[in-house]
Amino acid sequence: MHQLAYKAYGEVTNRTASDKQVEYALFREITQSLQHVSQNEDVPAPEWADAIDRNLQLWTLLSTDLMNEQNQLDANLRRSLIILAESVRRISHRVLGGSEELQDLIDINETIMQGLSGQTGQADAGEAA
Repeated sequence: MHQLAYKAYGEVTNRTASDKQVEYALFREITQSLQHVSQNEDVPAPEWADAIDRNLQLWTLLSTDLMNEQNQLDANLRRSLIILAESVRRISHRVLGGSEELQDLIDINETIMQGLSGQTGQADAGEAA
């Protein structure tokens, strides 16, 4: 499954959009799925779990890319994002176990989307989604 996701991510990055645009689009799509299952009580369990799994796959791909020596982000930023990815993994497992809400994952993704789009203010969060 991971290999398929990586292949799809790689194919998407080969399009004409910039890396930031592609990453933003992926975050937006997955965050919208998380929001949908969070806001609707009648969502079947498999759809709910799939939204969380897709988010985990995205963060796993990002972590893999961040650990690559050819990644050109600042080393401190890369390290911070890897730590954040680990937090996303832990939160996801707690959400799946029923001890945490999806909103934490949504908030993290929206913050990343703000950074990718160059927005810095909290008031911009609704516009980024």
